[in-house]
Parts: sequence; structure tokens; C-alpha cells
Amino acid sequence: SEVRVDAFDKVTGRTKYYEDRMPGDALYVRIKHSTIAHGFVKNIDTSCAEKIPGVVKVLTCFDVPDIPFPTAGHPWSMDPGHQDVKDRLLLNRHVRYYGDDVAVVIAENEVAANQGVRALKVEYEELPFVLDVQEAMKDGAPQLHDSCPNNILKHTSIQKGNYAEAIKEPGLIKVEGWYETPTVQHCHIENHGCFAYEENGRITVVASTQIPHIIRRVVGQALGRPWADIRIVKPYIGGGFGNKQDALYEPLCAWCCTQVGGRCVRIDCAREETFVTWLHKDGTLAARKVECFSNQGAYASHGHSIVAKAMGSFPQIYPCNNFEGDAYTVLTNRPAAGAMRGYGMPQASFADDSNIDECARTLGMDPMDYRDKVIMPKGFVDGFSKNENYYDSFRMCLEKGAEAIDYRRKVQEYAKDTGPVRRGIGLAAFWYNTAVYPISLETSSNRMLLNLDGTVTMQCGETEIGQGADTAYSQMTAEVIGLKSYRDVHVVSCQDTDITPTGLG
Repeated sequence: SEVRVDAFDKVTGRTKYYEDRMPGDALYVRIKHSTIAHGFVKNIDTSCAEKIPGVVKVLTCFDVPDIPFPTAGHPWSMDPGHQDVKDRLLLNRHVRYYGDDVAVVIAENEVAANQGVRALKVEYEELPFVLDVQEAMKDGAPQLHDSCPNNILKHTSIQKGNYAEAIKEPGLIKVEGWYETPTVQHCHIENHGCFAYEENGRITVVASTQIPHIIRRVVGQALGRPWADIRIVKPYIGGGFGNKQDALYEPLCAWCCTQVGGRCVRIDCAREETFVTWLHKDGTLAARKVECFSNQGAYASHGHSIVAKAMGSFPQIYPCNNFEGDAYTVLTNRPAAGAMRGYGMPQASFADDSNIDECARTLGMDPMDYRDKVIMPKGFVDGFSKNENYYDSFRMCLEKGAEAIDYRRKVQEYAKDTGPVRRGIGLAAFWYNTAVYPISLETSSNRMLLNLDGTVTMQCGETEIGQGADTAYSQMTAEVIGLKSYRDVHVVSCQDTDITPTGLG
């Protein structure tokens, strides 16, 4: 454990975030959000807003380029079948959730921008809306995107062995249930924000983002410009947690800048699963079936990859020879869902381990003893990724954890509690793999400079978002090169796509 390389500047307030770099004459962009959940914008009366002193320009969904673009922070693929879904416009005439972006006001100051937004008069053609995943999949439900019949963005499945035959075995015990997780938000200390300006025919966007190189590509796509026309600068970030693994308002900010002559403008700003598990009388898993439904909201964003990754965990942590899995990503008239800490695994693990607890309870076994019986063994190989478990690490971790919290003694002690208020103790296991190979190939790179005093300056495309990455980079670099101290490695924490080597976040 070492002192973080960015610790002193952050706690003393010296660190420069995107807002600290903001030019003093930046124009304010404020967004008009829809007040209906589903429908079409018929007309926007901008006359009152345009008369407000300080308002420079008003732009609506009728002004933006008709260029659909994606927002997910995924690697680019030349194969159209592996590209992210292009379902966004900079501003939307087809409103798909309460709060969708329909117009912007650009003004000399924040007060004028806010007054301008309030002065806009929007006329809608309102349509029926749907919020529930099961309802959205039914015939006759309101349709959000023409390319997604029954609002199913994508459906994938896993099959192993023969589930249908396996459950016919006499004497099996059936354990099933629904598990639902709530909608949450990342709540990082620094809200997302960005500013953009034109210089020498190119657009520079300074943004609080986890994925500067991907943002460069997405902004180019959204504006119909060559990617080389775009430069992204990422200062220090005040927290990301996956929220800033999407293109948020960078494309809109860049476009607004082009509409005011290149002047600098600024924009500040469920998943449900159902299970059925069949057990032999000795408790071993005979067959398992899981259906995962992701309430994606109005737009694809990271889309199906999150719930598909979640589904892939079920046949691994508790392997079963006869397994069926289906994952559905369903569009509803809610705000779009995207990446967040753990990328689907916390929700999947909640459902999976809840079901395993139900299995243990049905058999009358202690939850830890039951996990010891069915959890991933040493030597397990995943058929899809070819990942192999080299150690009996799950059981080792459970034993260490149980010892640390005095699990077995407390289970016996708490079992004696009576009355309406009782004590309890539990445990759960967690499985997670990083990266997306073999679905696509993720790449990263860095650049090292030997300085005249023998120290090293290192640039990396991957971003420090509070997790201590820059400190880890400096430690690894010092160890590999043979420097005495990680303090002899100077990590350039702020990325600039014109200079920093490529990294995909």
C-alpha cells in the first residue's frame, strides 16, 4: 500500500477538473426536456425565448442532422453485426421517455439560458407509453423503435446439456422464484459536464469522460465529420463508475459549438430475473433455467451486452450440466440504462445467490455447506471464453470469510433469537470476468519517455476515475523498468486524443 500519486493535489484542491479549465467567456447551453413519456414533437415556438436578452441561439429537434449514432463505450468493429445500435439523434422529435432532449437554448449567461428554456412552447402528439418489461414485450404494446418488434432490442440464449430431458427424472426437487433489482444512479461527486470550441477547422471537446478515444469516434459519427476533425481532452474526473462510459452530452455540445461560429459552449449537467432450479435429492444441481429481462429504457446505450454478460455468469459460478438461459433487453418509455459498477454482475449475483439460498433452505442445509457442494470447482473450464479456474479459490475465500466473521458460531447463536426483531448473518459468492473477448478485441497502449534525470514519464489511454489506476501504473512501470521508487514515474493523468496513445476505457 502506497500513498496515491494524485492524493496531495486532490485533498488540497489543486487538481483541475473540466470546470476549472473552462474559459470565462463560454456560452451556456441549457436543454429543453420533454414533459411526456412517449410521442412526437409537432411544433416548438421559439419566439419568446429568442427575445430574452442574452440568448444567442435556439436550436430544436427540427434543426439537427438526421444522423443516428450510438453512445456505448465499446470498441469499434468493422463488422456491422458487432457495432453498437445507432438509435440517437442530437435532439429527438420522437420522444421516448419523460425528459428526452427536444431543444437547446444557447446564451451568454446561465440565467438567460434557463429563462430561454422556460419560454419555449412545445406542442406534442402524445402516444401510449409502457414502463414494464413484461408488458412491453406483448403484442399491441406501444412500440419505441421500428427496428425492434415487441420492443425487444436483442435476445440471446445459452444451452448446455438437455434441460428438457433432465427435468423428467423422477424425484427431483423444484426451487424457483422471481428476483428484481431497483433502478439506481451512480451519484459520483462530479456531475457529467463538458465544453467545446473550434480551432483551425477542428472541434476540441473537454469532457469528464472515462473513454476519450471512443468519444472522439462517437462525436465524429454524430456530426458526420471525419474522426480526425475531433479532439477530446479528458482532465481529472470526479468519479465515473460506468456512467461516463457512455457518450453523454459531448456530441450535442460539439454540434452546438458549430452552430455559433465555433465559440466555446458548455453543457453542465432493471433488471428482473426469473429462475427455476431442479435438484437431485442429494442437493446436486440436475438442471437450471434462467430468464433475464433488462429494462433498457428508451435507447440502446450499452444495450444487450450488460444483461447478456449477467446471464453468462449463471452457468459458471454454480456449474450445471443441463442449463438453459435466455436474456432479453427490452425497450420501455423510461430513461436509458447504461453501464454501472460491475456491469450486470451485482444484479445477477443477487438473483443467483438468493436462489442458491432457497435451494439450501429447501434441503435443510447450511447455506455455506451447500455452496461448498455446488460452487465452481478447481479445473472448471468455460466453454465460451475458454477461461479456466486454476485454484479452488471460491471455497478458499468462503472459508476465510466465514472465519473472519465468526460465521458458524453466530449462525447457532442467532438461531435462538425470538420475537419481531432478530439478528441474522449471511454469505454470498461473486463471479466476474473482465473484458469482452472473444466477442470483440479490446486494445490499450502506453508511451514511456526517459527523462534526463533518469525518471520516466508515462502516458496511458486508460483513465483514472478514482480507482487508483495512475498509482498502479506508476508502481508497475517502476517494477518492470527497475526504478527504485514508483515516485520516479510521472504519470500524465489527463488524456488528449491528439497526444495520448489509444485506450478503450
